Amino acid sequence: MTSETENTQAAHTVRATAPEQPLGSASATAAAAVTAGVTATASGGGQGPVRLLADTLPDIRRTGVGTVLISEWDADGPARQQAMAEGAARALRAAPLPDGLVSQVYLTGTDGRTVLGFGQWEDGPAGPSPAAVEAGGARRYRYYRSLLPQGEQPEPGCVVAVSFETTGHEAARQLVDGLLDMMGGVQPGSDETARTGSGGISSNFHISEDGTRVFNYSEWTDEAAHQRMVESSLQQGGAVLSLVASIPGVTSLGFKRYVTPRGLVRR
Repeated sequence: MTSETENTQAAHTVRATAPEQPLGSASATAAAAVTAGVTATASGGGQGPVRLLADTLPDIRRTGVGTVLISEWDADGPARQQAMAEGAARALRAAPLPDGLVSQVYLTGTDGRTVLGFGQWEDGPAGPSPAAVEAGGARRYRYYRSLLPQGEQPEPGCVVAVSFETTGHEAARQLVDGLLDMMGGVQPGSDETARTGSGGISSNFHISEDGTRVFNYSEWTDEAAHQRMVESSLQQGGAVLSLVASIPGVTSLGFKRYVTPRGLVRR
């Protein structure tokens, strides 16, 4: 069970868009209360009830999205990792939904220690405050381009977060444009994924507003499918890594795999 102090901390966490410190474990009762769809009222604006989906992945290429807030935290172990993700999601469900928030999802890393926070905000005046971004340790991104799937795809079961450091917007765009040109704008192997139900689905590139990071939110059916791709196609001397190495001002920061989304997504 969580204490009153822990729940107060969790409520502050949601307003900051990310957990500031590890939270207590969610109770079984709170976990059971999460349903596939819930109705909540957005704060302000007089818009009335807003239909939300709980504990599902966001629509990455959704129209109307402006700022995307992305954070990655090291919880230093499985217990604190689960507490951080569950506590933040629980507080999100309990608080009034901020104006302009399209989705806020927390995912846990398959390494047993990392947590990914991914929040989409409407393009326009409503959005996260600078203080909230700073408090949550988030970086501001904008969606840029995607490697799109071929055929009818299964639901993603694993999100692979691939990060690059870049020296500016020109280097960031050159990296993404080069990868899309190399692959014809299509997620490699997604036609096979459509046939077999296992493999890569899409890769969705975001560029930070200051031009210093590229974040690829890559959708896969499962962790094993991505590992097969790493072992076959992401080796030193291969086409992908050679292209990345050839672009001035780009440094690969590696990848992490995430599963088990918790949070809210507007329908």
